[in-house]
Amino acid sequence: MSLKAVSQKPTVAVHKFSSCDGCQLAFLNLGEHLIKLTELVDILHFVEAGPIDFDSPVEIAFVEGSISTEEEAERIQAVRKNSRFLITIGACATAGGIQALKNMNDEKAWTAAIYAQPQYISTLATATPIAQHVRVDLELHGCPINSHQILSTIRALLFGVTPVQDQDKLCSECKRLGKVCVMVTQQMPCMGPVTRTGCGVLCPRQNRDCYSCYGPAENVNTASLSQQLISLGLSKTDVARRFMLFNNQAPEYAAAVMHIREAK
Repeated sequence: MSLKAVSQKPTVAVHKFSSCDGCQLAFLNLGEHLIKLTELVDILHFVEAGPIDFDSPVEIAFVEGSISTEEEAERIQAVRKNSRFLITIGACATAGGIQALKNMNDEKAWTAAIYAQPQYISTLATATPIAQHVRVDLELHGCPINSHQILSTIRALLFGVTPVQDQDKLCSECKRLGKVCVMVTQQMPCMGPVTRTGCGVLCPRQNRDCYSCYGPAENVNTASLSQQLISLGLSKTDVARRFMLFNNQAPEYAAAVMHIREAK
C-alpha cells in the first residue's frame, strides 16, 4: 500500500453506511489536527463535515457502517470502483456491528414489533461487514475507532509504507500500564484476554470489565475464556452474548458463539 506515486495531494472520501456516526466523529475530534490534515490531503466527500461528492474517484475511501439495505449493497460497489484504497473503520464496517444482531433472529418480526408501519421499512434480512461485498485493503477496528488510528494510517500511506496494525491483546496493555487485572482481583467477566488493544484500556482503568469494543486480537483462545467466564458465574447464554455484542460477525467470535450453543 503506497501513495508515493501520486503527484499531487492525495484525495480522500469518508462514506457512511448503516452506523451511528461514531467513527466519523473520530475524524471531527481531530480538531486542529484535521485542519493540518487538509494541508496534506484533499477531502472530497465527507457529508458529516460538509463536502459532498459521492461519485468522485479518490485515492483513499474510508467506509463506516455495515451493509443493511439493497441501496447500500449497490453503493459499496461504486465506492470500491472509485477508490484506490478502501479502508473500513469501526466494528460495523469490519464485523457487522450491533445491528448485525438481527442476523440471528427473525428480522421481519423485529421490524413489525418496533415500527408502527413496517411496510415502509426497506432493509435486508442481514447486516454484513463491507468485506463480504467488496475487496477491502485495510480494516481499522473499534467501536468507535480512535483518532490516532486515522492519522497513523494516512501518515503511513503518505510515506509509502503499509500501515501497522496492533493486534496485541488488551491484557498486555493493562500490564504495560500497571493496571491490576479486574478478572483476577474482582472476579469480573472481562473480555480482555481475547480483545484487540487500541482503546487505551478504557474500561479496566475505570475498574470495569472489557466488553470487546475492538474485536478479536491475534491467536485468541475463545474456548478457554468461555470456560473461565462460566466459572465466574455467567450462564452460557450470557457468555455467548459477550461475543455477540459489537463484533458478532468476526469469524473468531461467531465460531465461539456456535461452540457455546452446541456444547452440552
